[in-house]
Amino acid sequence: MRGMTRRTLIRAGAVGAALAATPAGSAAALRGKSGKQSASYRAEYHFTVPDQWKNDPQKPIWIDGEYHYYYLYNADYLAGGTTTGTAWRLATSTDLVSFKDRGIAIPKDTTSNGDVWSGSAVVDTGNTAGFGAGAVVVLATMQPDDAANTQAQYLWYSTDKGRTFKNHGTVPAVPNPGVKDFRDPKVIRDEERGRWVMVLAEGIKVGFYHSANLKEWTYAGGFVKEGIGVLECPDLFRITTADGTAKWVLGGSANGKASGLPNTYAYWTGEFDGTTFTPDAPEPQWLDHGFDWYGAVTFEKHAANGAVDPAVRYAIGWLNNWDYPNTTPTIDADGFNGTDSIVRELTLHRAASGTHYLASRPVRALDQHVSRTVDLGDVTVDGQLVLDYTGTAYELATEITWDQLTGSGVQLRRSADGSRHIDAGVYGDYAFVNRRGAVNPDTTGKWQESKSPFDASAHKVTLRVLVDRTSVEVFFDDGRHTHSMEAFPYLADTRLALFTIDGKAVFRNTVIREFTV
Repeated sequence: MRGMTRRTLIRAGAVGAALAATPAGSAAALRGKSGKQSASYRAEYHFTVPDQWKNDPQKPIWIDGEYHYYYLYNADYLAGGTTTGTAWRLATSTDLVSFKDRGIAIPKDTTSNGDVWSGSAVVDTGNTAGFGAGAVVVLATMQPDDAANTQAQYLWYSTDKGRTFKNHGTVPAVPNPGVKDFRDPKVIRDEERGRWVMVLAEGIKVGFYHSANLKEWTYAGGFVKEGIGVLECPDLFRITTADGTAKWVLGGSANGKASGLPNTYAYWTGEFDGTTFTPDAPEPQWLDHGFDWYGAVTFEKHAANGAVDPAVRYAIGWLNNWDYPNTTPTIDADGFNGTDSIVRELTLHRAASGTHYLASRPVRALDQHVSRTVDLGDVTVDGQLVLDYTGTAYELATEITWDQLTGSGVQLRRSADGSRHIDAGVYGDYAFVNRRGAVNPDTTGKWQESKSPFDASAHKVTLRVLVDRTSVEVFFDDGRHTHSMEAFPYLADTRLALFTIDGKAVFRNTVIREFTV
């Protein structure tokens, strides 16, 4: 995806104004309660950049028992605005919940080609590129100037296990063929054919390329999709169902807002023969129906011995949107702008219709970071029930069942007087998350409620809701549909309520968990 160049620095903007306009007791609202990070908007258990700015995640790789997670980072964000760009910063993790910052891995502006945008890192175990067995090789987009048709792919390499990188000259490994959008290379190893495969974002097309050595690439064809904007951060992987059925998945970040579709990660299941991807259906499915899960990447799940699980794929996304990238209270409160989704486990399932889809669930290692559990059991609700629980960062899990009603769900980060809250649940034939009742980054009012399909005839829905200081992620029906949303509730808004509309429901096995990371 694009770096920070040519972007306008807005700082907190309307969000800062809204927070400043908090009713009586505003100082207390901004400070929050006493306790861990009580005066902070920094996420409690989601990955956040240590300072300044982050945007796109880069596909994590596995080295010596650790995931190496790279992401686009701008150390000059607060001061420089549009004149600065991005580097690759590194964090490592053994469980994908707790991360250690390792500093800059690929610096910006050290060559005539400027800053470094999105790309892909691979471990070259076979020494195909000639940098040594086990060298880490990165193909990343750089744009030497703002002139049209200059985006190209450049090679960097590391011989210290991915901690620092050197550029392999200033000549592109994949030069621009004369198009405006030509970026975000994703590289995978095609062991069956003994070569590397790259997918590249080229406007409304994903291009396919082959290479034997990561240095020289040959164009092989492309997959074209109109109607969902410019495709970015493409993805290609193979995954199996629980019964061993294998499918290839082609994905990428896309903006379907003009067509009433999400602005997140679109994907197709299908077949890939090493050169051509053939989708099962022409229209994409969406891995997230919220407004803030962009630039997402997927990557392999490794066992402790390094073995790859073919039935599970991890995913992580940027909890932001290019419609309002600089609008957040974390800038003034905490000196940073950049939060990621929780890492998710993706699994492939076959629907009753015969089609395949990806389901999402929070990474299992989150269970190892539980610091407090509140088990409410079964709770019957007819109208609204405000719970005794208060908190700003937690997980709520429940199954709602009913005989007859119009809608049901939860009110998150509710104010004491009930005037402010974020709602999540089902209504008629759709599931939803609505952030209109809380301060949020969308000042247009257009992007307040996200929706996904729901079968009301089931008379039940499972909810797994991850709430953190500036985000809400809701997993409906075991992750069949997921909604990710930025929102900036006052730190004093800590209440939680259950509700029904036109009927009674039972919230079964209702459990709240808090985490320490």
